[in-house]
Amino acid sequence: MMLRGFRLAAANDASVEANSDTTGELPVVDRPTLTPTLVHSTPDHCPPVVLVIAQQLSDAEQIGNKLLAHDGDAFRIVIADSLTVARQRIDREQSVPSVVLLDIDATDVTASISIDQCRHYIDAPILVLTELPPHAVTPSPIELGADDCLNRQCAGAELYRAVHYSILRYERNADARLAATVFARAHEGIYITDANGTIVDANAAFTRITGYSRDEVVGHNPRLFSSGCQPPAFYETYWQTLLQTGYWRGELWNQRKNGQRFAALQNVSAVYDARGCIRHFVVLFSDITAQKEQAKQLEHIIHHDVLTGLPNRTLFADRLYQAMMMAKRTYTRLAVVFIDLDGFQAINDQYGHNVGDQLLRVVAHNMRSALREGDTLSRLGGDEFAAVLADLDSDVATHLVMRRLLSAVARPCVVEGQSLSVSASIGLTYYPQEEAVAADQLLRQADQAMYQAKQTGKNNFHRFDAERDRDTRNHHQSIAHIREALFADQFVLYYQPKVNLRTAQVVGVEALIRWQHPERGLLPPGAFLPDIENHPLAIDLGHWVIDSALAQMSIWRRHGLEVSVSVNISAQHLQSCNFVERLIEHFKNYVGIPPERLELEILETSALENILQVSETLQACNAFGVRFSFDDFGTGYSSMNYLKQLPAKMIKIDQTFVRDMLQDANDRAIVKAIIGLAGGFDRLVLAEGVETRQIGEALLAHGCELGQGYGIARPMPAAVLPDWINNWQADPQWLA
Repeated sequence: MMLRGFRLAAANDASVEANSDTTGELPVVDRPTLTPTLVHSTPDHCPPVVLVIAQQLSDAEQIGNKLLAHDGDAFRIVIADSLTVARQRIDREQSVPSVVLLDIDATDVTASISIDQCRHYIDAPILVLTELPPHAVTPSPIELGADDCLNRQCAGAELYRAVHYSILRYERNADARLAATVFARAHEGIYITDANGTIVDANAAFTRITGYSRDEVVGHNPRLFSSGCQPPAFYETYWQTLLQTGYWRGELWNQRKNGQRFAALQNVSAVYDARGCIRHFVVLFSDITAQKEQAKQLEHIIHHDVLTGLPNRTLFADRLYQAMMMAKRTYTRLAVVFIDLDGFQAINDQYGHNVGDQLLRVVAHNMRSALREGDTLSRLGGDEFAAVLADLDSDVATHLVMRRLLSAVARPCVVEGQSLSVSASIGLTYYPQEEAVAADQLLRQADQAMYQAKQTGKNNFHRFDAERDRDTRNHHQSIAHIREALFADQFVLYYQPKVNLRTAQVVGVEALIRWQHPERGLLPPGAFLPDIENHPLAIDLGHWVIDSALAQMSIWRRHGLEVSVSVNISAQHLQSCNFVERLIEHFKNYVGIPPERLELEILETSALENILQVSETLQACNAFGVRFSFDDFGTGYSSMNYLKQLPAKMIKIDQTFVRDMLQDANDRAIVKAIIGLAGGFDRLVLAEGVETRQIGEALLAHGCELGQGYGIARPMPAAVLPDWINNWQADPQWLA
């Protein structure tokens, strides 16, 4: 009867099945009752492999028989007559031994070599079998590296127990062996300290990185390789974090044995005992010096101009922001400077880009030398540079720096045998300002000032006028708002009656523009018209007024009200191209409105640049039927030449003279003179500012019968005017 469920594998190129007659089979032996086996042979779990190595296969078979006599299902036996053959068999069958039984002569000088080789190639416990008792061999096999040593003649039960417990111990110590392997073979440096920070162990990578051997650091504090780059506060935070959390990770600079500093990415973990007390610290670190240097080089490339080495626009923006924050905290002032080279493009075109690049490098170096240590000079691109000058206590100090910069740029230099020179136009602005301003706004301000310097002759510097810029921005914003209001139909016309004081007849109305502002309410013309004076938008608004007045006249006409309307028109509008043609186009949109019903009031406060052209325009309008009058006469460019050459039918006396004519003799004299002048030129005359009965009486006494003002009626919406005309009555004193 043969053994079942077990294989004896001979490693001398032969494998023998248990139930065959092949040489190498082990005979059946009686098995004593033993304790439960380590691993049973089941389909789901193969038994542990025991590798038996002896010089003779017969000796290996005998050892295997002795072991299997107790439990044929407990182990799978592989026998070999040398380590080389054993390795080949293991590799071929992919059998991983759980234990090695090594039958050697312990007194032989080659015993240690055999144990070492076996340990090197096989990861399993090694049990040495020898003729002599283990204690009789010096050095013992255990001292040579074996895990256990038995007499070759030991009983099978003793051998079984030794194999059994060797496998158990080896499996239980697997984590420790793995940790030791990782510690020894890790690419990162590792060292272990006790709770007091004294180094107790270090691996090979530690020596490779720091230059210190294990023996040189064991017993010492890690301060041994401290670089001194970290301040005490760093280590205070380091230890506080480590003791509170049991872990710290970060970067720091250490020092090698040769004195060279290196950057380390370090992880520190605390190791606790069963009572929760720290027993050790494990420090794992890697050398990241090369990465730091690469990052530093990349950082320089990203933030510096390749040609000059100066900070580029990105770094300049960051420096400017930092300088602004510092100026705000310290209540100091800084200047932002924009520099453009005069004449550089001509040199670049004449001598080529190579010469131009060399010139830029020299000029950049000269400018950098002219600035103070804490100032920043940047190349923005091309021949444009910018600078941040911090902590300027006066304009005098700023001007000194500007002159040094101008001199530095203008300094002649020789490039490839050519003596070359350029100059600079420099613009500057200050921070802080009355209004909040961002960094990019400061640079734009300095850029605008630079163009001012260039327009005044180059090789010069100009300071940005923040107040003037603020007014300009407000002006542009006002124009934009007025344009939006025109598109949004926010403008309306109010109408103020003009009457004959003596007959109580309503002779017409004056259309006055108002802005129905969505936030500020109803605005008079003085609140917005000055903002568009001499701007093309004034012409667009003027045409809107004419069109709106004609539209309202058409509505009144359909309701039986025939009334003349006058509108104010600026000299700019009157002198615009195609004025007459556009005026006629307006009338074409409102058929039936007699042109004689529209009167255009020329603002006499506006200068008429081309009297001949204006005269021709007025004559063309008169030929069409539209009448003209001089508004605010006596306040602006009054001229006998105007009255002589311009075919205006009426003169309107400005209210500033009329309102105070009863108290001010001069105003009264002016009013009388204008009335007389109108009579001399055969013009009608109308007085504005009729606010009281007495003023009306005085005007009538001086021969002026036409008037308008608050004493007659205030400007009113179009819908109200018909009722007012029907119900208005003149002062009886005027009718007498």
